[in-house]
Amino acid sequence: MNKEYPFYLGNQAISNSEKFEVRCPFDNSIVGLVNKANEKHINSAIEKSEQIFKISRKIPTYEKANALRSIAKDIQEKSEELAKTLALECGKNINFARGEVQRAYQTFTIASEECKRIEGEYFSLDSVKKGENKSALVKRFPIGPILGITPFNFPLNLVAHKVAPALAVGNPIIIKPSSIAPISALNLAEIVTKYTPDGMLSVLPCAGADIDNAVRDPRIKMISFTGSPPIGWKLKEICGKKKICLELGGNAGLILDKDCDIEDAISKAIIGGFAYAGQVCIHTQRIYVHEKIYVGFVSKFIEKVKALKSGNPLDENVFLNSMITEEDAIRAEKWVNEAVDAGAKILCGGKRKDSNFQATVLTDTIPEMKVEAKEVFAPVVTVNSFNDFKDAVGMVNNSAYGLQAGVFTNNMKNIFYAFDNIEVGSVIINDTPTFRVDQMPYGGIKNSGFGREGVKYTMEEMTEIKLLVF
Repeated sequence: MNKEYPFYLGNQAISNSEKFEVRCPFDNSIVGLVNKANEKHINSAIEKSEQIFKISRKIPTYEKANALRSIAKDIQEKSEELAKTLALECGKNINFARGEVQRAYQTFTIASEECKRIEGEYFSLDSVKKGENKSALVKRFPIGPILGITPFNFPLNLVAHKVAPALAVGNPIIIKPSSIAPISALNLAEIVTKYTPDGMLSVLPCAGADIDNAVRDPRIKMISFTGSPPIGWKLKEICGKKKICLELGGNAGLILDKDCDIEDAISKAIIGGFAYAGQVCIHTQRIYVHEKIYVGFVSKFIEKVKALKSGNPLDENVFLNSMITEEDAIRAEKWVNEAVDAGAKILCGGKRKDSNFQATVLTDTIPEMKVEAKEVFAPVVTVNSFNDFKDAVGMVNNSAYGLQAGVFTNNMKNIFYAFDNIEVGSVIINDTPTFRVDQMPYGGIKNSGFGREGVKYTMEEMTEIKLLVF
C-alpha cells in the first residue's frame, strides 16, 4: 500500500477526506497519496500565522539559529530517503536528487548563520546643520505572515529557500507546493515542525484557484512565488499592497569566446542544457559560439549529447530524465517541429515517446522561433555562431527574459563588457547560466521577475527597515 501524506496546518499534521495521487513521471507508478487542503484550511492557516507572529517576531536569535541547525541536521540524516522520494515524485535522476537534498541542507545551515547577522546601521545625522546633535539607528524587523508558492522542478530546495529565511527573521510562512510534486515539501514540513512553535509553518497542497483569496488577504504581508510568468504577473495584479518577489524563469544564453577551454565548456554545457531534462529556470537554452571554435565545439558537443543515457530516475547510470508530463513533452516536440519548418536544423534528437523527449540540439535558429524566444523548459538547446563578442552580447539580450547568462572567456575586457552590458540578474564567468549556490543573490529582470532569493537577500525581502532618530 502506498504511503499516505498529511498536509500541515500551523505545524499540525492533518488528514482530510479529499486526497489525490502523486505519480512518477517516468512510469506513472503511484508514489504516494496526499491529503488535499481547501480554502477553509488556508484561512485557518492564515489565522494561525497571524496569531503566532505576535510571538515569533520576538524569538531570540540563538533560538532561531538552534532550530535552523537542527532542521539542517535532520535533513542530512534523512538525505537518502528524501532524495529517493524526490526522484520518484518529479522524475529527477537520483544523483541530481541527492544534490538537491544537500542544497536544502546547506540552505538551512546558511540561514542558521545569517540570522545572527541581520544587518542594521548606526550613523550621525550632523552632515547637515539640521541634524546637529542627532544620531540614527536603522534596524530590520520581520514583516509578518508569508505566502510561498513553489513549482515542481526543485520541490525540496525551492521550498527551503522560502521557509528557511522566513524562520530566520521570525516570520510564519504558508507554502502552497506544486500539486504535481508536493511530497518533498511535506517531508520537509515533518522535519521543520519538530523545531518551531505551533503556527509557524503550513504546507497546503491545494488547487491553484484555492490560493487566490490568500494572495489578496491583507493578513498576508508578502508573496514569494517561483513559477511561470503568466501566473506570476497575475499574482502581482491581485496581491494588492503587499510585497511580492517573483522568480519567473527565462531562456538563458551562454557565450563561448574564442579563447575558452572547449572541453570545460562542453562538460558544463551538457549539465546546463540537459540536467533534469532542461526543466530548470536557468536551463542553458541558447548557446552562441565564436566562429573560430564553432565547428570543433559542435562536433564534440553533439557526440557527448548522443551518449546521454535515459531511463529510470533511480538508476545511478541514467542522466536524462523524462519530462514532468506527456503534455509538456508534446509541447516541446511541437516547438522543435515548428522551428524546423521555419528553417532550423536538428543536429541530434528531436523525437518523443510518451513523456520522454530526446536530448535535442538545433542550429540555424532565429530569435522569433519559440525554441529561442520562450522558455522551452525541455532538453532542447540551440547553437549558433558569432564573430564579434559585442554581437554575442546583443544576441543574449535579444530576449524578453533576463535571469542569468554564462560567458566562457579569459579576456578580462570581455568579462567586464559582459558584466556591464548583459541584461540579466547574474553573469557567470567560465560556467553556464545554470550555475547557482544558495547564498548568492538570485533573481532576474525583464520578464524573469524581480526581487532576489539567496538566504541573506530573501531575509532582507522579508523584513522592513525602521529608523530611530535620537
